Amino acid sequence: MNTIDPVIWFFLFGLLAGALKSELRLPSQIYDFVSMLLLLTIGMKGGVELANQPFTLLLPQIGVVVMAGFLLPFLAFPVLRYVGRFTRADSASIAAHYGSVSVGTFAVAVAYMNSHSIDFEEHMALFVVLLEIPAILVGIVLAKGLSKKMQWSKVGHEVMLGKGVMFLIGGLLIGWLSGPSGVESISPLFFDLFKGVLALFLLEMGLITATQLGSLKRYGPFLLTFGIVTPLIFAVLGTLVGLGLDLSAGGTAILATLFASASYIAVPAAMRISVPEANPTLSLTASLGVTFPFNILIGIPLYYWLANYFYLILFS
Repeated sequence: MNTIDPVIWFFLFGLLAGALKSELRLPSQIYDFVSMLLLLTIGMKGGVELANQPFTLLLPQIGVVVMAGFLLPFLAFPVLRYVGRFTRADSASIAAHYGSVSVGTFAVAVAYMNSHSIDFEEHMALFVVLLEIPAILVGIVLAKGLSKKMQWSKVGHEVMLGKGVMFLIGGLLIGWLSGPSGVESISPLFFDLFKGVLALFLLEMGLITATQLGSLKRYGPFLLTFGIVTPLIFAVLGTLVGLGLDLSAGGTAILATLFASASYIAVPAAMRISVPEANPTLSLTASLGVTFPFNILIGIPLYYWLANYFYLILFS
């Protein structure tokens, strides 16, 4: 029991409370505040690391990650369309969720690496932002094609100026412009309290996840299978990409986690505007009801083991 990180127990506590239909719930203002702190802290950590190295050295990695953000939804779409037999709109929407990333999963991965004293490249937070946007654009194109009637200005506003992306980008810029010494004065709030903030966030995620589990009865075993097998396949791809980019074992594991995660914040908001005919319950049931708990309970340690295994084979 002692090997399980305390933040995971918060998630399990919330999951149990939600399953028992408890009245436990974080006030919406507290949840918004916790989410804001989490996003800003992740962004600032990445920005501080960016300040420590020339940005041009990261350009090859940035290019590869952006390409992956476009590729992953294309891999998921035909499985959903022709094996799951979902509508085109639903297939595109779910594919966009799985091509994008989960900030909460990334935060748990960072906490896992820190608690086990595993080194990783701090600029991984930059990849969170980079993987959010391409998948949304691909999902819209898969659903509707390139149409002149598409309200691209609204889509662009939602993608680039939505709260989640803005907090991440703002944190990156603040950390980058301030540098390590500049953020010392605010580190007690943002960096020192990171795990406590993450624990509260996961408590609420557990409560929300419990509300999605009932949908599995309606939509059958496909979403359960898809929500577990797809992250495993995408994690292997992420591991290979991380090794190809010469990341450390810890950095490779985090990249694999990003590939394996599925969005439940930015993508649902964008799909609601651009593909309103898609059923959001399907996407959230898979991403939040299946993939999120799988990743934080089993996936992250598994992805690190996988990255470390390949790393030892190639570089020992």
